[in-house]
Amino acid sequence: MNLHHSTISRSLRIFLITAFCVVSDCNLLLPGQTAAVMAEDQTAVTLTPGTWDDVEALVKNSKGKIVVVDIWSTSCLPCMTEFPNLVKLQNRFPSELVCISFNVDYVGIKSKPPEAYRERVEKFLKKQSATFDNVLCTTESDALFAHLKLTSIPAVYVYDQDGKLAKRFDDSLLTDGKEEAFTYEADINPLIDRLLKK
Repeated sequence: MNLHHSTISRSLRIFLITAFCVVSDCNLLLPGQTAAVMAEDQTAVTLTPGTWDDVEALVKNSKGKIVVVDIWSTSCLPCMTEFPNLVKLQNRFPSELVCISFNVDYVGIKSKPPEAYRERVEKFLKKQSATFDNVLCTTESDALFAHLKLTSIPAVYVYDQDGKLAKRFDDSLLTDGKEEAFTYEADINPLIDRLLKK
């Protein structure tokens, strides 16, 4: 009788604690979960469908701050290699800088609309803790590249505090002897530092 009563009390306690955590949104680790998994689940990463016009609207709404727009794809290894440096840049200057990532995975295949790429794009963004504005391009990539006169990615647009394009980093900057046309460390970060000093 006492054993049965003890079992009920224990079950009741677990139920009440679980119910409290659901209502109060506390962090209850379930069996098999780790704090790292919980932290990853709570990363505030958003991915919004949009076009280049939407990106330009975000830039326009960020006057007074430097804006960095990174055009990337999960099929572009240099893009993914450099992406963590975009996150570092935002973390370094959280109040002076606005970072925007513009994913161009969508290539125009009818059976694979833009939303078909959401899961893998979000997975990468969450892994990088990319908590800034992330836009999933709804224009097929070739049409976007033609519109922007881009031959390839990665490409990064840096806008000054007045909303004017300070510099576009793309493969046109590739010089003999360099593997990549630009990097955050060697090219973009120094430009940001110069703009912040103005």
